[in-house]
Amino acid sequence: MIEALVQPWTHGFMQQALAVGLMVAALSAILSCFVVLKGWSLMGDAVSHAILPGVVGAWLLGIPLVIGAFVAGLTCALASGAIRATSRVKEDAAMGVVFSGMFAVGLILLSQVRSNVHLSHVLFGSILGIEAEDFWQTLGIASAALLILALRGRDLVLFCFDPGQARIAGLHPGRLRLLLLTVLAASIVTGVQAVGVILVVALLITPGAIGLLMADRFGRMVWVSVGAACTATLVGIQASFMLDASTAGSIVLALSAIFVAALLFSPRHGLLRPRRVTPLPAPAE
Repeated sequence: MIEALVQPWTHGFMQQALAVGLMVAALSAILSCFVVLKGWSLMGDAVSHAILPGVVGAWLLGIPLVIGAFVAGLTCALASGAIRATSRVKEDAAMGVVFSGMFAVGLILLSQVRSNVHLSHVLFGSILGIEAEDFWQTLGIASAALLILALRGRDLVLFCFDPGQARIAGLHPGRLRLLLLTVLAASIVTGVQAVGVILVVALLITPGAIGLLMADRFGRMVWVSVGAACTATLVGIQASFMLDASTAGSIVLALSAIFVAALLFSPRHGLLRPRRVTPLPAPAE
């Protein structure tokens, strides 16, 4: 049994897939804490789908795909904010209009592309077949995003909890919003390498939701989220190899299972946690 579990990790492509997966999981899990607290779950979904036309457009222009993905994702986020600020349309509706339109454009472009490059991996991920160039791109983007979160993490936490207090403290909420959107777009670009456009939103929401159920402090929430995402990545890659199943689907399914466990058995917020029985007051003599 132990040999069966260890044997897949003797392959170089499995080791590389795990390295990429853990990088993406750690970045996405940390960022998911901000996304969940800020109420930007739909923003993560919108940006992840909106990068598709950027990827296809970048290939048609002959530039790195990661550049097109990042520009398209950031454009979606900024366009949604601009529509909200200049019209009566609320932000969630604006995001729905923008990302669905951009995703539709991407699907049309993808159907018209005729090449020896298999761009469908953008939809479903290709972590087991990631190339060396993509590996180093993912490492560089993830490292830069983690550095930004480490340097400006306190300011971003204050912005998520209370933008008004952040303004009183001398911070600029607009700039912090742009910074968070930029890191969000970068995280989605790295996540596409692992699980593709369709499932990357799970990495940006589920770990933060798990942390929110299991911890009452932001620092602990981050550690729980990272632990859950990394565990799901390890289990998912292992299961996909042994069952010959979709790697992206296996990772997200493992993450969903951890969420269900947290939802049911969280010590403080679980649905099945032991209930404290309040003793009745002693009868008056």
